[in-house]
Amino acid sequence: MRFINLNNQGDNLMSWFTRALNYSVGKKILMALTGLFLITFLVVHLTGNLMLYGGEAAFNNWVATLEGPLAPFIKIMEVVLVLGFVLHIYDGVRVTLHNWGARPEGYHFKRTDPGSSFASRTMWVSGSIVFIFLVVHLRNLWFEFKFGAVALGKVTPFQITTQVLSDPIYGTLYLIASVILGFHLWHGFQSAFQTLGLNHKKYTPAIKFIGKAYAIIIAGGFASLPLYFMIIGGK
Repeated sequence: MRFINLNNQGDNLMSWFTRALNYSVGKKILMALTGLFLITFLVVHLTGNLMLYGGEAAFNNWVATLEGPLAPFIKIMEVVLVLGFVLHIYDGVRVTLHNWGARPEGYHFKRTDPGSSFASRTMWVSGSIVFIFLVVHLRNLWFEFKFGAVALGKVTPFQITTQVLSDPIYGTLYLIASVILGFHLWHGFQSAFQTLGLNHKKYTPAIKFIGKAYAIIIAGGFASLPLYFMIIGGK
């Protein structure tokens, strides 16, 4: 009778998976998958943020829903989201370093590819700026929601959010980061589908159009918030 060592099979599968992710194609696939996940998250996040236009009651009720009936699901998604961000950033760094290392003449002296777009050539720049802003954003809002003024009951979610967005310095940074995020999404959307093999002369134009429309809507939606609240003063 032949016995199958499931432990060895599991180790072999994990070893194969790890090796696959370390190859150039594997890195790009992982970045594409995590990117598409984050793209989906941005739609949900923007939807919640747009509740600010409904006034204090609408936004506070939205937050209460997330912290009430949906709390168990949200906690799970927060962990998944953190993993998604970490993997996407980590893999982005690996792919960028790999690309730089594959160019003997050096990244800064490489002739610009006439077929590439500005967004594609500056993905690492836009991604780095968005990451830096994300850290600042988490400190100013997420931390306040979880451990700061909102958690202590000193202010409502609407009050702290509009107060931060109406600040001229932070509001301007938020606006700039939203535009840069749009450039990052502009190329990232279509690049993710291309990496996953969905590259066909019949469908690629549609994917590019949807990607551009998505980037403009997401960037425009986020950018509209600081503009609106800086103008009306958070009232």
